[in-house]
Amino acid sequence: MPEELEKTRKIDFERPSGELSPAGVSTLVEMDVAALTDPGKVRDNNEDHYIVARFDRAMSTLLTNLPKGHVPAAYSETVYGLLVADGVGGQQAGEVASRTAIQAIVDLVIDTPDWIMRLDEPLEKEVLDRMERRFQKVREVLVERAQADPKLRGMATTLTVACSLGPVLLTTHVGDTRAYLYRGGKLMRLTRDQTMAQSLADAGAIRPEEIAEHPMRHVLTSALAARGSFVQVEVGRWRLENGDRLLLCSDGLTEMVSEKQITSVLAADSPSDAACRKLVDLALQAGGEDNVTVVLARYRIPEAARA
Repeated sequence: MPEELEKTRKIDFERPSGELSPAGVSTLVEMDVAALTDPGKVRDNNEDHYIVARFDRAMSTLLTNLPKGHVPAAYSETVYGLLVADGVGGQQAGEVASRTAIQAIVDLVIDTPDWIMRLDEPLEKEVLDRMERRFQKVREVLVERAQADPKLRGMATTLTVACSLGPVLLTTHVGDTRAYLYRGGKLMRLTRDQTMAQSLADAGAIRPEEIAEHPMRHVLTSALAARGSFVQVEVGRWRLENGDRLLLCSDGLTEMVSEKQITSVLAADSPSDAACRKLVDLALQAGGEDNVTVVLARYRIPEAARA
């Protein structure tokens, strides 16, 4: 996938002192984003799906007799959304589950009449609450699909969503697809694997370092599934800094490539498309035992957007 660089054009004109800026803080943030997926060397089909989307709220003044600077010639706010889903269920069911989940999330967002494009603490909570409710509705969509087609009854999918509005990053997560934040040479995991091995470690039954080799590391304790009713949705709120790199990936990467290797690739400071290619290649070279999906963004946050 070619490198995509979203840039913001500033509008320069006189305004009365103390009035609203013609550009929202969120539009000042630039994002270099790329994504890549590969079926790997073992699987016949690719059950991973991803999407990167930009959402805008915008105004353009077409005609007015107000003096110049009293209303903005243009105004906008921008939100970026990054999603990765890893389907499970065998045959084509996993592929259908992950694709359906992303389609359903996008439909639910589009159908929301009041997009929240500015954040304070109560609104951040409302956005996260909305995402949790949407995840529950996605499960209902999967149940309906499975009821209509018996071949899909065992399907399920992980789903990890990251949304950035200016310097604020909100995450919503189910399953073992991961989100990472790379900053200052360190890789921080933003999500917790919802697996039996992780639960055993949390309970003190095994040591954390045993998770990577534990036979139950692939057994999900929560997923968006066509069976059952329990979905453990985890949400998070983070503050982005200039130069941060955000990584979303399926376990086809993290099973084959260590966090130390991932850190090394991100530390090389190569463009996002080149880094995505490198990470996928490392997974394939290590055996490519599962589908591999990588979505990588680097944020450029000017001083005016860091308040």
